[in-house]
Formats: sequence, structure tokens, C-alpha cells
Amino acid sequence: MSRDYFGFSFITRSTRNASNGNTVALNNPADISVIVIYFLVVLVVGIWAMVRTNRSTVGGFFLAGRSMVWWPIGASLFASNIGSGHFVGLAGSGAAAGIATGGFEWNVLIVIVLLGWIFVPIYIKAGVVTMPEYLKKRFGGSRIRIYLSVLSLILYIFTKISTDMFSGAIFINQALGLNIYVAVIALLLITAVYTVTGGLAAVIYTDTLQTFIMLIGSFILMGFAFNEVGGYARFEELYMQAVPTIKGNFSAECFEPRPDSFHLFRDPVTGDLPWPGMVFGLTIQAIWYFCNDQVIVQRCLSAKNLSHVKGGCVLCGYLKLLPMFLMVFPGMISRILYPGAYGTPLPPSSTVLALSSQWICTPRSLVLTVFCSQSQGAFYGLMIGLPIGLSRMITEFVYGTGSCANPSDCPTIICGVHYLYFGIILFVVSCIIIIGISLMTKPIEDKHLHRLCWSLRNSTEERVDLEKDDWVGGEDNSINEKEPKKQQGLCKKALLCFCGLEESEAPKLSPEEEAELKKQLTDTTEAPLWRKVVNTNAIILLSVAMFCHGFYA
Repeated sequence: MSRDYFGFSFITRSTRNASNGNTVALNNPADISVIVIYFLVVLVVGIWAMVRTNRSTVGGFFLAGRSMVWWPIGASLFASNIGSGHFVGLAGSGAAAGIATGGFEWNVLIVIVLLGWIFVPIYIKAGVVTMPEYLKKRFGGSRIRIYLSVLSLILYIFTKISTDMFSGAIFINQALGLNIYVAVIALLLITAVYTVTGGLAAVIYTDTLQTFIMLIGSFILMGFAFNEVGGYARFEELYMQAVPTIKGNFSAECFEPRPDSFHLFRDPVTGDLPWPGMVFGLTIQAIWYFCNDQVIVQRCLSAKNLSHVKGGCVLCGYLKLLPMFLMVFPGMISRILYPGAYGTPLPPSSTVLALSSQWICTPRSLVLTVFCSQSQGAFYGLMIGLPIGLSRMITEFVYGTGSCANPSDCPTIICGVHYLYFGIILFVVSCIIIIGISLMTKPIEDKHLHRLCWSLRNSTEERVDLEKDDWVGGEDNSINEKEPKKQQGLCKKALLCFCGLEESEAPKLSPEEEAELKKQLTDTTEAPLWRKVVNTNAIILLSVAMFCHGFYA
């Protein structure tokens, strides 16, 4: 069977469009139809969710009315983390350096349990809708929440969104011959239509659809890939013999497979991904990303109850087992099947991760806000940690990360420490600053911290918020209600309806009804049966995680 043929259709790479000269990778109507139908189905699902859900309230738009069950939550958590960048990056990293990059996915198996069992219960009891709102309740003022909001947006733009959009646009360009900038705009428009208009519900449902599509396609690819090399045992043998056909005048270590290619934990000094960094440094990063990040936490807060939160986290954990087999291994097999595609020296495939990790470790110090009731130094820890991280990142941008054949000239004192070790050091420095300044400043009184931190998580006392919620309309609008409403034009009505902003008369709740609603939104009780079910599955997931790490260590 031809290696350009995976059971569906030939990929004609040399086909030229006679009219414009653009290269078109796919000229089979069936293949093109699949791609077009995929985008149409995603758009239809998004619009269906837009019509189905109540988007006119804060909880309806941002938390899908807190009506989600465990399986779409788990699928959305997985899809929110896995994107086109993973399919390209994990496969490329696996081809270049072996299975160790899969450890980034398996580390989540442990952290995702922390999310569902430790962090989310506190967020629910706090009665928050977004992470910036939690920071506002926790610290008061605006500086920390604005700082984290801006920093998170910048991080997502440069380390997540841009990578995924570019990878997706490259695929559309190669598959359909569409201009890459047109492809980016098309992806943005399709995403914006169902995201802006449908809110979180639309995002979760489309994430669920995309999870099924990703898994089906990846399993098919993995099956054909292993069939090509003759099974797993043969795959291990052939990978260690896979040498690029173009070697150049470089030492063997620059083009031969690493001796530890099938080891998850590597030498703490000479390893490209040293095991102490993978165990400790990566865990610190993962706790920030999976336990404090708005995109992840928001999906958990949309659950019907805490059992569905935990069930979604467990499902996400099981799904995160798969990238090693569905993305890393096929990438390694590609090195066997296409030796001419890998020149020398093999490029460092974790550059973006290495650079971005230098400053995303700064907000990770906010983990202390959950476990430490007196963290007044958090803002100063953030402000001091940021320039330290940026100094490393900017220096590596200036000097480059280098390669086996052309090592970087970056000063050893700055770049000589592995980026995972650097993350540990920066986290420790930030924690020392936070704790030190907190001990020297006046602490926040407990009356402001009930159900906002771990030590007071079960407190039943009334909390006095440092600042009132600015999105809740508590003022009396009786005067405005008596004023005649202006008639809106047809176009404006259509736009407001499309965006879920149409005017509606909401029933006025009595103080007792408001108290009952608030109690429901902050309730973390679980049915005994389902609590046992999710706890048992969490134990099984952690056991599987330990086995996988031990088997490939």
C-alpha cells in the first residue's frame, strides 16, 4: 500500500490549478466534501446551541445556565486544551526526540483530579462566574484581576490561539489551496459566530463534536500508521534505526535517534526533558493552567452539580491518555516512513513551550491564594516574578534556542538552566516574596474570606465582600421602568436577538427567593451514590497514571 494512501484517497501534491498556479493538495470531491461538511456541522451545532440556551443572563451566557452534564464538560475540557497545534507539535516532537513530550499530556491525569476535588469546590462556594471575579472577591480592588486578565489574554494570543489558527490555516491551505490569510479569517469568523452569539453552551457543544471528530480521525490514522510498520514491537525497532537521508557534516548525535527515545523520565542533567523538571516544574505549570485558568475553570462551573464537575474531570483525564498513542507515536512513525523529510540537524521542537513557560510561571504563584488565607503579597510576587521570567524569554528570543549543530550563544547564567528548572526556581522565588510580604502586612480579616480559601472552605458564616459585584443590578429601577421605551428598528432588533441581548421582562425575586437561588448556585453537596462513583473513578485514573508513568519511565 502506498504511503500516500491511508484507505481513503490519494493526495496529489503536485496538482496545479491552471488558472492561478496555486498548489491544491486535494482534488478528490469526497475529501473536499468531508472538510466542507465538517465546518458546516460545527456552525450548525453552534447556532443550535445559540437558539437552545438562555443567553440574556450572566449565568446563561458565561456558564450555560449551569446545566451541563459530565460528558460534554469532559469533552470540552479536552478539546479546549488539544488543538491543531498539538497534532503538529506533539507529532513533530515525537519524531525528533521520542516519547518524553507525551509526559506533558500524562501529567494532566494527576492535576485534573486536583481541579475537580480541590479547586472547583472553592470556586463554586465563592459563588463566582469568572476567575477575575474570584480574584476581586479574594483581594478586592482591580489591580490583580486586571493584571491577570491582560496577561492571560496575551498568553492565549501568542502561545495558544495564534498557534492553533496558524496550524488550522496551514491545513486548509494545503488541502483546499485557499490563501492562508483568507483561511485564518474564515476560521475566525466561523468561531466568532457561534462563540459570541451562543455563549459557553455553544462552545461546549462544538467542543464535544470536535472531540469525537478528532478521536475518530486520530484512531484511524494510528491504525494505518502501525499497520505500515508492522506493529508496536517492530515500531520500536525501526524507530531506533530511523536516520535522515540528508545527514550533512554533523556528528551522529545530531541525526541519530536519542538512546532514551522510549524513556519518559530522562537524565536530570543531560536530558532534553529532565525527570525532576517533568515531575515538579511541569506540575507547577499544569496546576496554573488547569486549576486557575479561566477557559478551563469556566467549563467546570457550568456543571449541574459537583458530581458532574468531577465526572467531567475524570473523563478529560482518560482522554488525555490518548495523545501519546494518537499523536506522538504516529509522529515517530512518520520518521520511519519518510526519512527524506527530516533534514539535519533536527530542530528543537519544544521552542515555543520553552519560551512561553518563562513567563507563564509568573501567574502560577496565585495557587497560594487558594491554600493560604493571608496572601497579601500576591500582587508584588506577580510584579517581581514577571520581569524575571521576561528576562529569560527575551534573551532566548534575541540569541535563539540553538540546535545540536549550532548551539545558542545565550549566556549560560541565563539560558544554562533548563526551562523546567527555571520555572521551579521562579515559582519558589515568587512564593518567598508572596509569603514574606504577606507576613509583613496587615492580613485580610476572616470575615472577608469565608469560602474563598482552603482553610475556610466549609465556613457557614456570612461573608462580607471586600467589594460589591459590579455586574449585579441592585439599584431600584422603578423610575426608569415608568419611562416609555423607545421603539427599536428592525435591524437593531435582529442584531440584539442574534447576540442574545433582546429585552425581556425578568420576574422580580423576593429576598427569600434570591437567597434560595444563591444557595443553589453555591451548593457543593453530592448524592452519596454518585460521590462514590466519581471518587472510585478518580482512584482508577490515578492508578492508570502511575502505571503509564512507571511503564514508560
